[in-house]
Amino acid sequence: MESNMPIAAGMHVLPALPYPTNALEPIIDAETLTIHHDKHHKKYVDDLNSAELALESARRQGDYRFIRYWEDALAFNGSGHILHSVYWRCMAPRGTGGEPGQYTARYLDWYFGGLEQFKAQFVAAANAVEGSGWAILGYNPAFFRLELLQAEKHQNLTQWGLMPILVCDVWEHAYYLKYKNDRAAYIDAWWTIINWNDVEERFIKAAQGVVRLD
Repeated sequence: MESNMPIAAGMHVLPALPYPTNALEPIIDAETLTIHHDKHHKKYVDDLNSAELALESARRQGDYRFIRYWEDALAFNGSGHILHSVYWRCMAPRGTGGEPGQYTARYLDWYFGGLEQFKAQFVAAANAVEGSGWAILGYNPAFFRLELLQAEKHQNLTQWGLMPILVCDVWEHAYYLKYKNDRAAYIDAWWTIINWNDVEERFIKAAQGVVRLD
């Protein structure tokens, strides 16, 4: 999903993991990562493609009897695909993810009062997601700044135009094999494998041409 080329309807592909399936152990075990990526994420991609092709067919035939179903599938699976693609890349093997980059750190200081205050809000938001969902740090070009939000499922409770920068998946399939129902323990451990280098790069790309970074 890093290319600037437009993706034709039904042509989304599952991105490869940027590390081996055992690279995030002991925080995330290889079995969980494999199932999460190869099964769950792949299904979002497959269902997104199905929704796009069904809507393409509906446009050709002028038949919109099932528009509500396919639009819902488009939003749910498209959002799931996007967020998971960010999720894999915003993690790194323990000890290799670095520290917040200069631009990320500057904005975390300015808006959240520093890394520790941001972490406290992020962890609280992730723990408080009702049911399945995400904690999302994103860049909102309408506000010219970073924003921290929750998402129910994949697509609810977001803001229009938000570009995900750092995301934590708190659907149970992301942690249940190792952490059972202890979401808080998973989130605390997950914090140690954040790939801050990727966060910095993603933030700069999102803000480029919108805000001054110098």
